[in-house]
Amino acid sequence: MISFPNAKINLGLNVTEKRSDGYHNLETVFYPINIKDAVEITDAEKTNCIIHGIDIPGDANDNLCVKAYNLLKNDFNIPAQQINLLKNIPVGAGLGGGSSDCAFLIKLLNAKFSLGLSVLQMENYARQLGADCAFFIENNPVFAYNKGDEFEKCEVDLSAWFKVLVKPPLHVSTADAYALVKPQKPLHSLKEIIHLSPTTWKNKVINDFEISVFAKYPQIHQIKSSLYDAGATFALMSGSGSSIFALFDQPVELSELEKNNIVYYNI
Repeated sequence: MISFPNAKINLGLNVTEKRSDGYHNLETVFYPINIKDAVEITDAEKTNCIIHGIDIPGDANDNLCVKAYNLLKNDFNIPAQQINLLKNIPVGAGLGGGSSDCAFLIKLLNAKFSLGLSVLQMENYARQLGADCAFFIENNPVFAYNKGDEFEKCEVDLSAWFKVLVKPPLHVSTADAYALVKPQKPLHSLKEIIHLSPTTWKNKVINDFEISVFAKYPQIHQIKSSLYDAGATFALMSGSGSSIFALFDQPVELSELEKNNIVYYNI
């Protein structure tokens, strides 16, 4: 069986406070986009993971897909699986590729072996693997809060906009980004302003990571500026970086940005 995990972008990201357990509370809107990996499972004598495409640092058999398999294996009598993962979603880009891969693997296992898991049960398994993993179970826009693992439905639709994503040749460490961010209560409640027209979002829908990430990686700041110069209605860094997405009211070609970055159109 095979499925195609997709990436996400963050429509705003406010880091509101540091928790006593070392994590941070935040508020954001997760929005699925059309950049996809592929994950396939087949019966095998021994569980193994082979990664193709974009290189992922570390041992392939210690990635989130294998951890997701082991979580379900602990509770269900499922046989060993060969996991083939084709990586197309950029790594270290704030797009949730690894989180999506493991969530889709949970859904694959549930379907293949008729485990009968509900959406909530699959989300609870996914939450054990990472704060944003559970989002990809239903894979619909949500307002996320607490650690980013609690959700409310969010009626936001960007289908009328031409969406572009720019990925520079940089890897931003999520741990480093959190270490430098300064938690604060937002001036504008993302939960309220996200329902306004994207034409009003600039300087209101913000990403708290941009301050520290832009200071360390001015190239990323320049990409955002270039997108506005090209006529973007709205542009923002996704997650803790390094990618920047933008909304345009008509199709564009960004040949200058393509020279040193990967540019995805109509995501």
